[in-house]
Amino acid sequence: MDAPVYYSKTEFIETDTGNKVSRRATIAGPQNIILGGKTIISSGAIIRGDLRRTGPGHAVVISLGRYCLVGDGCIMRPPYKTYRGNFNYYPMKIGDHVHIGAGTVVEAATIGNHVVVGKNCIIGKFTIIKDCAQVADNTVIPPNTVIPALALFAGSPGRFVEDLPESTQEMVEAQTKQYYTRFQPLDR
Repeated sequence: MDAPVYYSKTEFIETDTGNKVSRRATIAGPQNIILGGKTIISSGAIIRGDLRRTGPGHAVVISLGRYCLVGDGCIMRPPYKTYRGNFNYYPMKIGDHVHIGAGTVVEAATIGNHVVVGKNCIIGKFTIIKDCAQVADNTVIPPNTVIPALALFAGSPGRFVEDLPESTQEMVEAQTKQYYTRFQPLDR
């Protein structure tokens, strides 16, 4: 078992469903963001739930599944485009067991389950990342890219590198659960 990762109890807010959100993260428009439970939002992360289609009522802008990890300094904002002269944001859906590395900017339409996105990546607008795919550190994924299941993408622009093993789902699930378990408050 890996050593615990300690955090200051005063820095993180823990929700009823076990989400741990850094007080140093910026959650804009929280009423438009859904966290599935046991998700960690690290210090300096910016999640833009305030960028949404105009109109009355709440709209889910960004939804994250369970056991997601949003690294330090990540920026997550919904993809947008102008269609017939109207500027619109579109929802972003992120599955379960998704690890997004520090410093990564995400404007994807969909990220599947059991996905690992490395550090300092740029995930272009309307990108679709299928289940069990991985994006290497420092990769730039152009807008509208579809990354197939069990594929590793790397480079700038990001390209297919290799197929991932069938065991990727189990490995990523174990990693995300283990990280959550290791993420412990430092009692002061």
